[in-house]
Amino acid sequence: MKKETLNLIKNDPYLEPYEEAINGRYEYAWKKEAELTQNGKITLSDFATGYLYFGMHRTDKGWVFREWAPNATGIYLVGTFSDWKEKEKFALKPLENGNWEIELPAGVIHHEDLYKLHIYWEGGNGERIPAWATRVVQDEDTKIFSAQVWAPEKPYVAKETGFKPFTDPLLIYECHIGMAQQEDKVGNYNEFREKILPRVVKAGYNCIQIMAIQEHPYYGSFGYHVSSFFAPSSRFGTPDELKQLIDAAHEMGLAVIMDIVHSHAVKNEVEGLGNFAGDPSQYFYPGTRREHPAWDSLCFDYSKNEVIHFLLSNCKYWLEEYHFDGFRFDGVTSMLYYSHGLGEAFVNYGDYYNGHQDGNAICYLTLANKLIHEVDRSAITIAEEVSGMPGLAVKPEEGGYGFDYRMAMNIPDYWIKIIKEKIDEDWKPSGIFWEVTNRRKDEKTISYAESHDQALVGDKTIIFRLIDADMYWHMQKGDENYVVNRGIALHKMIRLVTASTINGGYLNFMGNEFGHPEWIDFPREGNGWSCKYARRQWNLVDNKKLTYHYMGDFDAAMLKTIKSEDKFQEFPVEEIWHNDADQVFAYRRGELIFVFNFNLVRSFTDYGFLVTSGSYRVVLNTDDPAFGGNGFTDDTITHFTLPDKLYQEENKGWLQLYLPARTAMVLRKSK
Repeated sequence: MKKETLNLIKNDPYLEPYEEAINGRYEYAWKKEAELTQNGKITLSDFATGYLYFGMHRTDKGWVFREWAPNATGIYLVGTFSDWKEKEKFALKPLENGNWEIELPAGVIHHEDLYKLHIYWEGGNGERIPAWATRVVQDEDTKIFSAQVWAPEKPYVAKETGFKPFTDPLLIYECHIGMAQQEDKVGNYNEFREKILPRVVKAGYNCIQIMAIQEHPYYGSFGYHVSSFFAPSSRFGTPDELKQLIDAAHEMGLAVIMDIVHSHAVKNEVEGLGNFAGDPSQYFYPGTRREHPAWDSLCFDYSKNEVIHFLLSNCKYWLEEYHFDGFRFDGVTSMLYYSHGLGEAFVNYGDYYNGHQDGNAICYLTLANKLIHEVDRSAITIAEEVSGMPGLAVKPEEGGYGFDYRMAMNIPDYWIKIIKEKIDEDWKPSGIFWEVTNRRKDEKTISYAESHDQALVGDKTIIFRLIDADMYWHMQKGDENYVVNRGIALHKMIRLVTASTINGGYLNFMGNEFGHPEWIDFPREGNGWSCKYARRQWNLVDNKKLTYHYMGDFDAAMLKTIKSEDKFQEFPVEEIWHNDADQVFAYRRGELIFVFNFNLVRSFTDYGFLVTSGSYRVVLNTDDPAFGGNGFTDDTITHFTLPDKLYQEENKGWLQLYLPARTAMVLRKSK
């Protein structure tokens, strides 16, 4: 009897030649789940509870600490409670399956005590921070990291509010706690809660995506070289303060997702998992697959059940302990391919099913998504993936990997390419419209014009590419030059076409909505360990004498317009018109009509589009003086369609508009 064809293949007949490979991945994931859940005797959520067993825990009698270290021959708990000396009463005892344990009476260990493990193995020994540590701190003087007991008498307990993210549409404000403040310093959770959350709400976003939460030894890694996967970074404050931040966000109606890094880990041996108990392959692939060739990091061995247990438990931990609303998985492309996607073109479907894919990583991602949605049905998962692997954002039972969304990484690449390589006259509407709507029909995406990637040293934000050095001299009102006016105009238009064509969500990195100048450069030896470029200059957008607020105000108005259309994404993006020679195009979503004139010199009078007959009012215009425009159109008037006998039966007429050069407008059909 022939197996039922998976929906992933039914929805895309071009995948039929690869049905065997797709079925193989699907079946492997379910076999692995059956193995981990003892053929259904427990749930995947029951399996992913390692954080409740391993690490330091208070008990009725005192304390218990456990660690997985199969290569160890002896382990001592050392810390402030032992004067950092090995003592027999702090020696761990071996259990089964490579686990070690020590039980301690009450009064031996206290809140904020520092500790590490001194591990012995055949031929060596070393100090290590426990793999399951939930709090890691760095000494300000010695710069040495240690695990810390976090057990205050009155711990902050995350509130059970029943908060559910609003995802129609999902409007994400990507942010970084440390660089979110105005001052030359590393910001903290409390400052972010008090100063930044209100800005996000005012700007109209309904979700924050926080980077660099998992502890990382080097601040300048942007949080992507993780050492302690269960510890929120102590640079920004305490675990209780992070929980308070998340609760405050929920009270304001903001979902909170975190960048989770399961694609690789920092090489560090003392702080990280690089050589935990004298076994470089305890958590990572052996041989040539161990090190990532481009990231100077280590690659997890997803074939090991213990590693899957560690990573799945990590997902559940952040959901349960901190009430995060989901995750943006970093570096998914790197996980999917033995090559990490490096040097590959991915020009046809065969490139996704040629045997060069890591089936173990694919299995892990499928199980991770299944677990996350088992723990919290409303949780959000997003894949940062550049190769275009089919099925990433398709449900596992339909043959996919279970993400809710995938990042539309082609869009920012496209904007950078045309800004860098094409003169304004060569910006073609057909190309723009194709790029922002080019996606798989059965997968939701997160569209964005730029994220943190485009803001790093060595790259440039959109506004900096458009205006460059003139940002230092001509951003004061009344002193704008052509370059500044062009930059602000295109900045608004690029964002509008990107945000209005979404089929899942829209993302913006903090500050980019108002054209934050310059790049991100974290404190490092090369810049004298300065935070000057690792902060956000909110004073620029707050100063009404400068032009930055034009872009910030437009961004807020743009999101308000999108949210004004109920169930915005249920309406398809329907092209009405495009003319590459004129550089004009228009499309419809529901009752909203979006019209763009990218022509740098030509304004058009009575430019006609065939639309549903009726009357239309302008609800948003990039040329509005409130957004730094010239105000060439009178947006108080109502536009009536002109009848045409040829289209009378279709109830269509001609909407004729004045389209100033380099502007865009949004009109709503009157009821």
